[in-house]
Amino acid sequence: MTDLPSPPLVTGPRDMALLAFERLPESHRFDGDDAPLGYVLIVLRHEGHTLMTYQRKRACWELPGGGIEPGERARAAAVRELREETGQTVPEDALRFVGYAKTALGPTRHVLRGAVYAAQARSRAPFTANDEVSAIHWRADGSPLPEGLVQTVDEYVVGLCEEG
Repeated sequence: MTDLPSPPLVTGPRDMALLAFERLPESHRFDGDDAPLGYVLIVLRHEGHTLMTYQRKRACWELPGGGIEPGERARAAAVRELREETGQTVPEDALRFVGYAKTALGPTRHVLRGAVYAAQARSRAPFTANDEVSAIHWRADGSPLPEGLVQTVDEYVVGLCEEG
């Protein structure tokens, strides 16, 4: 179990804690670090709404995102994950890098970093449920989501994207 700083910036359901948000250059490397870069998150907005996904496995509303495949750049992973999970497409050069989220995940408190990107969608593509995501919701600022848990860590990250 990793010792966590006290207190985390925010905690959420499913044993998640946001330990830090680092506004480092996108080119920063975490080689040999105790919290390697392992995932991406995308804050996609369209006409004042933020895209949220209902993740089947965790039964929770979250931002789109996911793991970075071996040899894949984080920016490319963000484009791929967004398309795979939601059907939305954004070119790599339309993504704005915001920073790195450092999170403790699950009951083992495994610590990873995630590259966080923000983008504006030109339109809303149709959604088809898939193995990972059962629903999407374009959330107006401050409005409630449909029934179910909400990953408060991701909500906090949305606010950080608007600050930067």
